[in-house]
Amino acid sequence: MNAFRWLIQTVVALGTNSYFKFLFGGSIIYQGPLKAICHPGLNCYSCPAALLSCPVGAVQNFIASIRYTPSASFPHTGFMVLGYLGFIGTLVGRLPCGWLCPFGFIQDLLYKIPTPKFSLWPPLRYTKYVVLVATVILMPLFLTDQFGLGHPWFCKLICPSGTLLGALPLISLKPELWQTLGFYFWNKLTILILIIILAIFISRFFCRTLCPLGAFYGLFNRTTLIKVDYIEGNCLHCKSCVKACPTGITPYEDQASQDCIMCLKCVDSCKFHAMDFGLRHFSRPADSRLIKQPPPATGKKA
Repeated sequence: MNAFRWLIQTVVALGTNSYFKFLFGGSIIYQGPLKAICHPGLNCYSCPAALLSCPVGAVQNFIASIRYTPSASFPHTGFMVLGYLGFIGTLVGRLPCGWLCPFGFIQDLLYKIPTPKFSLWPPLRYTKYVVLVATVILMPLFLTDQFGLGHPWFCKLICPSGTLLGALPLISLKPELWQTLGFYFWNKLTILILIIILAIFISRFFCRTLCPLGAFYGLFNRTTLIKVDYIEGNCLHCKSCVKACPTGITPYEDQASQDCIMCLKCVDSCKFHAMDFGLRHFSRPADSRLIKQPPPATGKKA
């Protein structure tokens, strides 16, 4: 299964970043009809080879334009993006993080570099929710210009995917852009370098600590259509699944953790078939009409 996942990650990363006309004098950034579709993972809109849009950027732009939108109009596109992400989350939760996200794939490759490996300090798991609420929702909504228009603050301040896949290639294609670089670029470049270094030593560092898209998808992990199963009777508590998990959770204790990216490494690592993968079975509440009621009292004594 792990080899199949690597194949899917490779195909998706290359397939959704396959606009190469910019190398032969075409438009530097693809503007065709596919850009109306959001990538299920974190993939920068401004990447010269990108065919799809970034979902986090789309959500920020929607929230940033709410105050600017005339009261008589309705921001259909923004609600469509939220519905699209909610639909994905409802079906598969954080599975796109483990199978479809190009920047997650890059982190997996970085972690393969042979170095000492370290565990993540557990409280850092919660910082991604702060990033989601602060930079994706509150700041674009309330930090507006004189026209009432907000800005995509996550993209401007943090996004390492935007720096690696968007800003750096654009600068290499148009060297004159160096003259326009300021605080935001150097701040993001510093963050990117730190994330790359940390991703070599700590598995999926960005996904576990800073990614707002992963934080959003993770909110659905307990109600998804698919799930990781634990078969207690087969488990010998050898903890091979714990060692294999790239996000540092304990699969046999919490299969629906908000940090589970459903990479299925726990399923592959378990030699006793205590971990499995399948559809979630939703139990229905009992119908009161089917509950047999006790016979009414007759008032007679035995």
